[in-house]
Amino acid sequence: MLTGEIRNQVDQIWNSFWTGGISNPLEVIEQFTYLLFIRRLDELHTLEERKANRLQRPIEHRIFPEGTDPKGRPYEGLRWSRFKNMAAPEMFTVVGEHVFPFLRTLGGDGSTYAHHMKDARFTIPTPGLLAKVVDAIDHVPMEDRDTKGDLYEYMLGKIATAGQNGQFRTPRHIIQLMVEMTAPTPKDIIVDPACGTAGFLVAAGEYLRHHHPEILRDDKLRQHFHHGMFHGFDFDSTMLRIGSMNMMLHGVDNPDIRYRDSLAQDHAEDAERYSLVLANPPFAGALDAETVAKDLTAIVKTRKTELLFLALFLRLLKPGGRAAVIVPDGVLFGSSKAHKELRRMLVEDHKLDGVVSLPSGVFRPYAGVSTAILLFTRTDSGGTDGVWFYDMQADGFSLDDKRQPLLPEAKQGVTPEEALSEAEHEKNNLPDVLAHWVQRDGAERDRPRTAQSFVVPKADIAAAGWDLSLNRYKEIVRKEVQHRAPKEILAELMKLEDEIREGMQKLEEMLG
Repeated sequence: MLTGEIRNQVDQIWNSFWTGGISNPLEVIEQFTYLLFIRRLDELHTLEERKANRLQRPIEHRIFPEGTDPKGRPYEGLRWSRFKNMAAPEMFTVVGEHVFPFLRTLGGDGSTYAHHMKDARFTIPTPGLLAKVVDAIDHVPMEDRDTKGDLYEYMLGKIATAGQNGQFRTPRHIIQLMVEMTAPTPKDIIVDPACGTAGFLVAAGEYLRHHHPEILRDDKLRQHFHHGMFHGFDFDSTMLRIGSMNMMLHGVDNPDIRYRDSLAQDHAEDAERYSLVLANPPFAGALDAETVAKDLTAIVKTRKTELLFLALFLRLLKPGGRAAVIVPDGVLFGSSKAHKELRRMLVEDHKLDGVVSLPSGVFRPYAGVSTAILLFTRTDSGGTDGVWFYDMQADGFSLDDKRQPLLPEAKQGVTPEEALSEAEHEKNNLPDVLAHWVQRDGAERDRPRTAQSFVVPKADIAAAGWDLSLNRYKEIVRKEVQHRAPKEILAELMKLEDEIREGMQKLEEMLG
């Protein structure tokens, strides 16, 4: 949890960028990311120095080489701990002309982060702004993993509040709900084919640290956690850099975050490789037929991105693998042949576990489109006997463009610190979603369709043409309006008039 002081420090860094002439929020995040990475390199080099001194032997993994760079400046002088104390003009020269060219040479060390720094650009316009930002970052405590991760998440959250590029971020509490519902295990291989800032992968990592602490004590599990568990694709180099940094600051040493146009490139190398898909992919209408990967159109003949992504998820999952993904409502009830065929496949050929209808304001102010979470398991042999539905009405925030919190922080999210009353549940359904989800094979099957959650037998879904929209199955309780004769109403009005007259007389007597 970030303290108010650290939040204020981050706010000051953000404001320094804006007042200093960088107004694009993504560019702010990008420059902030580079500087964090540069500071991180110095910290890692310092750890190697201490280790070498303790063992009385040369440095084993030297990040800053001995000697000088191509322009004749000692590499030692490129470290954060050295240039942060320089005068602003000299610091500006060192960072722009020496540190950033050095960053671009690091790709050879094989790490994800270094790979995404190969085209790093220094765009801070003035020495004064650089000095101000370096000083502010230097005063932010970075020793604690939770603090580092929360700090970066808070900075990323400011992309959304800046009024641009908010489409890159799925609300954190919705991500956490999807992770809790899929309950990642220490042996999972997790992928997000449209990873953006890597929010889903970060949340999965935090879930595992909390629920499976043995993952960092067992050598084999720890190796898998740091080098084999997390995979993210994106075709935006800025997002790849930001996502990689987000993972690093949350303590994952070497995730697989790489460039891939998920719908255009064939997936032979990744087919049936993953056991868990977590995603909220962008839905941008239709693609040109010739640009769509042939292995996806073999699953479903369509050019619509929302259907192609579902085909992709099935392609990436190994049999037994599961998915929690966000789709626009049109996927649930679309009447085209491709829509119906894909829904039929999910229900008949695989196991469709659940559909959570999200409030239409969840992605405001950037989109008011209605969406849902689909939860399914790839089986290749069916297995759906009933589909669990949940009608989420509230996520803890106002559903207008402001998205103000409706409850104190201790009562927000999927696993609030304090239990919610019935009135508070009306403002935050997330804990209730999780509680009913785990009962989907038991008590939920006996709940009426007038309830907020219920199970629909497969036969009913098939009879409805594979329609998965909640309103197709939910029954509304209509309160009976009591009709009364006009004479009865008139008698009540006259009685009320007499009572008012008596009251006025008593008041006059008291005042008289």
